[in-house]
Amino acid sequence: MVRPGLARRPDVTELRQTYDRAGSTAPAQVMDGVTFLAGVYLALSPWIVGFSGLGALAINNLIVGLTVAALAMGCASAFGRTYGMSWVVPVLGAWTIVAPWVIHGQPATTATIWDNVVTGAIIFLFGLGALAFAANYRQHEHGGPRRGTGTPGGEEW
Repeated sequence: MVRPGLARRPDVTELRQTYDRAGSTAPAQVMDGVTFLAGVYLALSPWIVGFSGLGALAINNLIVGLTVAALAMGCASAFGRTYGMSWVVPVLGAWTIVAPWVIHGQPATTATIWDNVVTGAIIFLFGLGALAFAANYRQHEHGGPRRGTGTPGGEEW
């Protein structure tokens, strides 16, 4: 589906290719890969760390982890179509950090808290990186200069 603002542009194909090139840069691939792995780990962490008996938190980590992994896969495979959703990943990272204190049920253990805080921080930071790529290319879409792309007029990585 083409966004309404892009449907009227004669160069929509070129814009899609630009976004896809942005998503295929080495920094973008590393961010998406680490975010994907962090999402998979978060989904499996109740069974890895051993707090699957905490019910609600285990289910939360499974759902949030799978969502993060799916968003990372979407950004990695079709950045030109999914960059608008990149703001969700840092929000899910922040939620992962506070979840042990917010979700009611059995009290969270030290291992549970550390697991969620570290994994949530990784998701948050790499999600912010993806958000920076999206903001950079959104700015380019509106005629502004791109930064950090290694192109003439842009800063080198």
